[in-house]
Amino acid sequence: MEIEQLTEKHWREVSAIYASGLATGHANFSSQVPGWAEWDNAHLKSCRIVMTDDGKVLGWAALTAISDRCVYAGVAEVSVYMAENARGSGIGKRLLNAIVDESEKNNLWTLEARIFAENLASIKIHQANGFRIVGLRERIGQLNGIWRDTMLLERRSSKIGV
Repeated sequence: MEIEQLTEKHWREVSAIYASGLATGHANFSSQVPGWAEWDNAHLKSCRIVMTDDGKVLGWAALTAISDRCVYAGVAEVSVYMAENARGSGIGKRLLNAIVDESEKNNLWTLEARIFAENLASIKIHQANGFRIVGLRERIGQLNGIWRDTMLLERRSSKIGV
C-alpha cells in the first residue's frame, strides 16, 4: 500500500468513497458530493492524500482552512474517508497519521475535527492520533430534518507553533 498526493486523477474513486461515507448518515452535514473544481477549491492544495493498493484508492484525507483570517493560518479541519471494504482495517488511522505529518510539514499547528457523536470509530481513530475532545456541540445542525450533535476534537502540534 502507498500513500500519495490526491490529485484530479483520483477524483472518480475519491468522490465514490465520499458518497459512500455520506450514505452512512454519519460523515457530515452534506447531502451531495461536490464536483472536482468545488472540492479542489475548498481544500488546501498541500495537504490531501490517498492510500492506494495496486492503484486502487482505499481512502483519502484532506485539510480545509477554518478561516481566511491570518491569525488562523495554521489551523485546519481534517477529513478522512474510507472505502467500505477498507473500513475497520487500520487504514484510517494510517491516513490520519500521514495527514498530521503533512500538516506539520506545511506549518499547521492545530487540526480540528467535527465528528457526529455517534461515529465512535472516527472519534477513537482521532484520539489514537493525538486528538483530544474539546466538547460536545449539541443540536448544532440538522441532517434530513433531524438535529445532530457533533464532537469537536483538536490536535495541537508539539513541533509547529511551539
